[in-house]
Amino acid sequence: MSIGALSASYATQSPVSSQQTVQVASSPTQADTQPAAASSTTQLSDEALAMIDKLKARDTEVRQHEQAHLAASGGLATSGATYTYERGPDGINYAIGGEVNIDTSPGGTPQETIDRARTIQAAALAPADPSGQDRAVAAQAQQMEAKARADLAQQQTQSAYGATPAAAPTLDVYA
Repeated sequence: MSIGALSASYATQSPVSSQQTVQVASSPTQADTQPAAASSTTQLSDEALAMIDKLKARDTEVRQHEQAHLAASGGLATSGATYTYERGPDGINYAIGGEVNIDTSPGGTPQETIDRARTIQAAALAPADPSGQDRAVAAQAQQMEAKARADLAQQQTQSAYGATPAAAPTLDVYA
């Protein structure tokens, strides 16, 4: 099962209007001494720069979200975070979604299953803003914990009364 945040990708628009020059210089004086055409420049529109800002913000949000899952997974994560990327107008890939795979198999005993279910719930709800998928995983873990609790109660009852539970007490009333 995976826990993660995956969102619709940002639509890329082809920049058409209001060009802005971003200059990349190897030293601070190079930008001042060479004309813009001779230095390494990339022209990005205001829309492209706004898109880059949105992609950077989303990248940070996604990475923090997935790191929260990993930090709370308690060793149940089967791998590190995997990301879905979108290439920005500047040619850089930005994370726009991600997931962390968590082992959701039950434990060897009901108590181990309860402990695992609690860890899964904590990992699923660890981010500040859990996604719908995160909440669904937490709900499944809660069901797994409830079943394990019922199994544990049944085991405890059987061990207290022997192999089979005693018959319910009866009261004979004669009138």
